[in-house]
Amino acid sequence: MIYFIITIFTALIGCFIYKGYKNTHSVAINHIKLGKVIPSTNSASLRVLHISDMHIEHISITPEQLFADLKDQSIDLIALTGDFLDRKRSIPKLVPYLEALNKLNPVYGSYVVFGNHDYVLRDVNFNQLKELLNEYGFKTMQNEHKSIEVDGKSLNIIGIDDFSTSRSNIDKSYKEIRKGYNLVLTHDPNIVLKMSDHHFDYLLSGHFHGGQIHWPKPYHLVKMGELVQKSIIKGLHYQDGRPFYISEGLGQTGINIRVGSRPEITYHDLQLYAEAEKDNVELKEATIAG
Repeated sequence: MIYFIITIFTALIGCFIYKGYKNTHSVAINHIKLGKVIPSTNSASLRVLHISDMHIEHISITPEQLFADLKDQSIDLIALTGDFLDRKRSIPKLVPYLEALNKLNPVYGSYVVFGNHDYVLRDVNFNQLKELLNEYGFKTMQNEHKSIEVDGKSLNIIGIDDFSTSRSNIDKSYKEIRKGYNLVLTHDPNIVLKMSDHHFDYLLSGHFHGGQIHWPKPYHLVKMGELVQKSIIKGLHYQDGRPFYISEGLGQTGINIRVGSRPEITYHDLQLYAEAEKDNVELKEATIAG
C-alpha cells in the first residue's frame, strides 16, 4: 500500500512540474491603454513595449520567437525593467535577445534599469553587462532621467535604481527635471510607497513574477515588501491616484516553472498631454489581455 501511495504522489508531483514547465512557454502579450480624456485633441500617443525579469538562465522563449511575436506592432519606445541574469557566464546569452529587440526599431529608443539579480554580479561583471547593453543601444539608467520630445510634448524618462537592494535615489533621479509627462522605469514597485513627494504619470516595474508559483497563494513573496502584503503583485494599480504597472516578467528564477502565472510581454499605449492640461483632464484606462 505504501508503495502505491508513493507512486501516486510521485506521479502527481511529476504532473505538477511538467504542467508548470509547459506554462513557461505560454507567453501572454497584454495591451494596456492608459490615457487622458482631454477636451482638445492636443495630445501625443506613445506605445511602450515593456519587458521585465528576463532571467536568461531560465527563459523559455527563444530570440526568434520573441521577434516573431512582436514584429507586426509599431513600437515607439522599449522599456526593460531589470533582472536580466545573475551569472557571468550568462551574459553572452543575452546578446541574441538584444539583437531581436533592436530589429523592432523603436522610434525613441530603448531604456533599461537594473534589478536585484543583476547586482548579484561582481563589479567587473556587472560593468560588463552594463557595457553590453549600452553597446547594443539600450540606455542604462541608474537614478537619472532623460527628456525627449514626442510630437511636441515633453516626455521625461526617469530610471530609478533598484529599491530592494537600497540603490534607489529618488531625489537624484528627479534632479533638475523639466515639466512634462513623467514615465518612471524601476524594478521593484514597492518604491511607489515612497514617492508621495515626486510626481509620476505612469510607472513600469516587475520583480514579483506574478508569484511565479501562485498556488494556492504566493506565500513565498511575503518578505518582498508592503505591496505583497496588500496582495498587489501584478497588473495595473494606483497609488495616491497615480497608475503603476507590475509585469509578471518574461523569465523565471529558481526553478523553471510557473503555476498560476504566465510569462508576460506588455504594450502600454499612453497619451501625452501638455503641462497646462494636467489639472483639467479625467483619467480613463482600459486593460486588454492578449
